[in-house]
Amino acid sequence: MPDLSAPGLSMELSPFEARKLALQGQGLHRKDAFGRGVAAAERAVQQLGYVQIDTISVVARAHLHTLWNRVSNFSETTLDQLLQRRKVFEYWSHAAAYLPIADYRFSLPRKRQFASGQRHWHPKNDKLTAEVLQRIQSEGPLRSSDLANQAMPKGTGWWDWKPTKVALEQLFMEGELMVSQRVGFQKVYDLTERVLPSNVATDMPTEADYAHHLINRFLTTNGLGTAGEIAYLRRGMRAPVQAVCRDLCEVGDLVELKLPKLSFKEPVYALPKSLSQLSKPLSRRCVRILSPFDNCVIQRSRLRQLFDFDYQIECYVPAAKRRYGYFVLPILYGHHFTGRVDCKVDRQSGCLQVLSLYLNDVQHADFVAALGAELQRFADFNGAQDIDFGMIEVGGQVLDSVAHKQLITCLLPK
Repeated sequence: MPDLSAPGLSMELSPFEARKLALQGQGLHRKDAFGRGVAAAERAVQQLGYVQIDTISVVARAHLHTLWNRVSNFSETTLDQLLQRRKVFEYWSHAAAYLPIADYRFSLPRKRQFASGQRHWHPKNDKLTAEVLQRIQSEGPLRSSDLANQAMPKGTGWWDWKPTKVALEQLFMEGELMVSQRVGFQKVYDLTERVLPSNVATDMPTEADYAHHLINRFLTTNGLGTAGEIAYLRRGMRAPVQAVCRDLCEVGDLVELKLPKLSFKEPVYALPKSLSQLSKPLSRRCVRILSPFDNCVIQRSRLRQLFDFDYQIECYVPAAKRRYGYFVLPILYGHHFTGRVDCKVDRQSGCLQVLSLYLNDVQHADFVAALGAELQRFADFNGAQDIDFGMIEVGGQVLDSVAHKQLITCLLPK
């Protein structure tokens, strides 16, 4: 391997090597990659850079699902503990997320934008916002439900919040409030000065500092990436990230990759320390059922370019136009995505309903056995004692009743 610290170095990777590099930092292929317990979950959030929060609960919510896939004894209360211990905080990454508390200062540029007048989802009501802030100052932490108010008119958006909820979120986005805890998944808001630990840095990063942070965070987790991927949904940061990437390449702190067999349309970069990990093995038999909001799959165009996997979450698609199902989950097998599964948990009966299962093929007995074990593990995680299978499609063909029964027997032998 060449000297990876040499200035201006470029390196060619095969598609297999590129995929391996992309998966190396995700913590999906090795049991207990981060250890066990609450400390392991903290390390996982630190490595990933963020864990996206989502409210959809047909199966376990996305933030729980993402960490469960990386911390073997993860429980539903673990994130609550991290939040209350001030090891993580809630804010916006490219979406609502839990972030490492050490990264707090990098939330400040976005907060300044909102405080300077950038619109959130609703126009700011200065009078009501001031009243809500005053109540929290005097009364202490409050939830939206503690602030009785009439709901917004229906049809104003999927966020048909009452005005006090809008005011709370405005103050949260501006940085005046933080989430101190959650009760029944409801946010409890308090003054930032009463939540943020005194030892956390609060100096405003420069644009270059912020670009460096985004580059190191993304490439540590994802192995390789373009400036567009690194600055994903971060307004105004693509050009600064590209400029810093070029500068880092010139001094040997980044390596520009050549990927002739992949269709990237702009330069792709990697950290030298990540490339040095390519010689380490990565399990080819590991099966993981991923959340649609998992860090590994959240950028769909990257997923297509790098893994040749065309994936879309369809809960936002009209039912008549869905191809795979309301909440279809990607299936990762080793270095490839080999299918998807649309699941729903019936919590009353304790059954994981596999509404539809789509597989590229079932030629490898190791894959079928590993997928069956993962489905059982996923059922256990969701508190389900039974698994019920609906339609199964293999290689684009729906299985008939005989083949359907045979495959289920292979997946879940008695």
